[in-house]
Amino acid sequence: MPVEKWSDTVVVVHLGNDPQFSEDLESLEERIGQGKVDALLDLSGVGYINSSNIARLLKIRKMMIASDSRLVLCGVNNRIWSTLLITGLDKVFKFSDDVPTGLATLQMAAS
Repeated sequence: MPVEKWSDTVVVVHLGNDPQFSEDLESLEERIGQGKVDALLDLSGVGYINSSNIARLLKIRKMMIASDSRLVLCGVNNRIWSTLLITGLDKVFKFSDDVPTGLATLQMAAS
């Protein structure tokens, strides 16, 4: 299951390359539609990111803001990080090194 329920209010999504990337984010969109949920997107399994993926991430971000939820990206490799830097998205998203640190970030922000 791509969207892992970590707690009642937090989900972890372990992303992979397309087509899994798009399918996993679609599952997350459905989950966001069911109510407020904070999300941690684990990109450690993603080798590349394209414009469609970026558009989907921005859509998710917009949905999360509208539902007053938090979104953290983690496990970003150098190749993806350079794409995020070039596009200026490094200033748009919140980042964490790995899943445990990302979960701690979400927990601390909830306090």
